[in-house]
Amino acid sequence: MSNDGAFTYNGGKVDPGETQNIRYGISETYLGDPVRIPVTIINGSRPGPTAFLSAAAHGDELNGIEVVREVAHDWDLSNLAGTLVCMPVLNVPGFLAQQRYLPIYDRDLNRSFPGRQGSTSAKRMAYQIYTNFIEPCDFGIDLHTSTRGRSNMLHVRADMADAGTHRLALAFGTNVIIDSEGPDGTLRGEATADEVPTITIEMGEAHRFQRELIDEALRGVESVFAEYEMLDETTVRWPGWRTIITGDHEKTWIRADVGGIVDMHHDRGALVHEGDVICTITNPFKDDDISVSAPFTGLMVGILENPVVYPGNPLCHLVELGGQTKRVVELKRGSTSQEG
Repeated sequence: MSNDGAFTYNGGKVDPGETQNIRYGISETYLGDPVRIPVTIINGSRPGPTAFLSAAAHGDELNGIEVVREVAHDWDLSNLAGTLVCMPVLNVPGFLAQQRYLPIYDRDLNRSFPGRQGSTSAKRMAYQIYTNFIEPCDFGIDLHTSTRGRSNMLHVRADMADAGTHRLALAFGTNVIIDSEGPDGTLRGEATADEVPTITIEMGEAHRFQRELIDEALRGVESVFAEYEMLDETTVRWPGWRTIITGDHEKTWIRADVGGIVDMHHDRGALVHEGDVICTITNPFKDDDISVSAPFTGLMVGILENPVVYPGNPLCHLVELGGQTKRVVELKRGSTSQEG
């Protein structure tokens, strides 16, 4: 943000009270045509923080795209305090190919931040995104889904040791926060290290829009805007119960020990107790059922959607619930599984 309140990027600026929809060039194709990402910048007429919303750093993760588009183009932001940078599709080449990674040498854009000029294609792209639209911000929300064939309940991933990120993660108002540093090269990890607190939102599965999760994420964004006083007549959300999964909690991807066809007995977000059968794995003749049981009581944050496995393939992501939180969840859910 410049001293006069304008949001500046390489090649332009957005003055207070102005909105711009731009297609910003970050690379070129094999034919020399520009690779451009869509960016909407809303600079409010009132002073306030600068925030970014981003999605589709992995090109096949679509739920977040609709969240960012609806905030930028369907919400009434006429009285916005501060500036909002909306980037619905970071990985345009992957989005066009409907695949997770950049088609160029199969690079992961979300392991390439903050990027570097004169480096790989992925890092050059990441550099353009990061320096123009991430570094000027005060905080950010990066939206993801699970990878192909798996599905996540909506939850936050955040470095809760960072005070700014801690505030942001709580404000989003999810039941589950997984406390971890972002891996090297991730948008949230690198931005947080550069004092731009950033959280990752995980929600649903790749290759589709899931309306109930999109709506839930929109409520989270609205709650964040209330926390930072960016919109009037909004309130910070309390999700009813909350657990922060730290290094002291048990958490694991439960993996198949045999190959076969999976019958999953619980949905994402289900509470399962130690010893409960999570799923059974059978052969094509259904004459050899193998039961897979929960090793501890916890929430199924992520589950397999593609019902076939090799030995070693993940079946579900289980995270431990503390005693008090477990009792609250049991009371609210009547000890039955339901979607998060």
